[in-house]
Amino acid sequence: MDLRRRLIATLGLLLAGLLAMTAVIQLLSLRSDIDAEVAASARLVNVLLAAGAPAAGGPTLEQRLAAARLRHLSIRTAGQPPLVPAPPPLPAWLGLAPPVRAEQEIRIGGQVLYIAPNPRSEIGERLADTVQIWSTLLFFSCATLLAAWWCADRALAPVRELEASLQRLARGEPDPALPAFALREFGRVARAIAHLAGALAAAREAQRALERQLIAVQEDERRMLARELHDEMGQTLTALSVTATHLARNAAHLPPAAVAECAGDLRRDLRTCGAQLRAMLETLRPHGLHASGLAQTLRELVQGWHGRHTEIAFALDLPPQLPDTGDALALAIYRMVQEAVTNVVRHSGARHCTIRMTLGPAHLALEVADDGCGLPHGPRWHGGMLGMQERVAMAGGALQVLAPPSGGLCLRALFPLPAATAHPCATTAGALS
Repeated sequence: MDLRRRLIATLGLLLAGLLAMTAVIQLLSLRSDIDAEVAASARLVNVLLAAGAPAAGGPTLEQRLAAARLRHLSIRTAGQPPLVPAPPPLPAWLGLAPPVRAEQEIRIGGQVLYIAPNPRSEIGERLADTVQIWSTLLFFSCATLLAAWWCADRALAPVRELEASLQRLARGEPDPALPAFALREFGRVARAIAHLAGALAAAREAQRALERQLIAVQEDERRMLARELHDEMGQTLTALSVTATHLARNAAHLPPAAVAECAGDLRRDLRTCGAQLRAMLETLRPHGLHASGLAQTLRELVQGWHGRHTEIAFALDLPPQLPDTGDALALAIYRMVQEAVTNVVRHSGARHCTIRMTLGPAHLALEVADDGCGLPHGPRWHGGMLGMQERVAMAGGALQVLAPPSGGLCLRALFPLPAATAHPCATTAGALS
């Protein structure tokens, strides 16, 4: 049952009970009014009979009139003073007091009776009925408000469970520990919270995996730098040191040709050391992003893979002119292309790979597509894929993994461009293969 039906059913039952109670009260009131009218009519008949044929030794007519408590009429004998009924204060204040009617003289037997209408009893009855109706409505309203409050409090009690589950999720607990809800609305909210808990758990696991990957990458870079410095640059520096020591010790005795040869060895070793240093710096950060720009740096990256004889035909399609994307976005694009091309070479078994970049009115789209084996088990966000996704997200973009109908794999990233650098129209591309 949903919340609306439960509230309507509960309030409907309450209203039906109150209506039944009101009907019972009105029926009882009607019965008492009928009994009062019949008794008053009987007393009036007795007064009239006593006026026509008074009984010997019984109450006098005046005594009967005093005890009759007649309704709507005032009756007096000739020996009694005239009655001037004062209007009730409330109707008089409201301007509803009836006009005063003159007495009518009636002769019954040997008695003369003076009869005048008396509205006080009718006004009293109306006021009593009004008070009764108001009391019923007041009771009805209070009971309805209390029932509505009770129904709302009972219906919204599961909100406390939902709030507690959200607080558990905020504290990092994996299980929201939600009970089963009878109401359909809270059941849907509970399922949404359970789905959110699963998504948060997956995000936390992905974050931990990314942290582990980051630490592993840092350690790999440190080991690589240590190996490069020890194996290559260390040997080159050792050769420089040996040559410089030989010159220092034998400079006075060496012929000019030997000195020139030592100088050539030093120059060769220095060039080798510089090349090794540039290679290590390029591994850490592509230096051409500032000097040559993103387009030239990507061309150098693709040309470097061409020179490695990977048997993969790389094609680079770039717009004729790229806007100023900024350092963070340029680095994100370069690292995505670098990681994607590395994965193509290592895992895809492809023959062709295309890197394509297009410009829209307010975005930049980057695609890396190949004709290899694709992903056999669908996209799994771990390792290099997770690193690319996080890097693209940090630049404000979104990464999609697509499977073209012709086979292979296509990575598509969409990056927003700053308003100052948004390109007004689509661009054409030139190919580098």
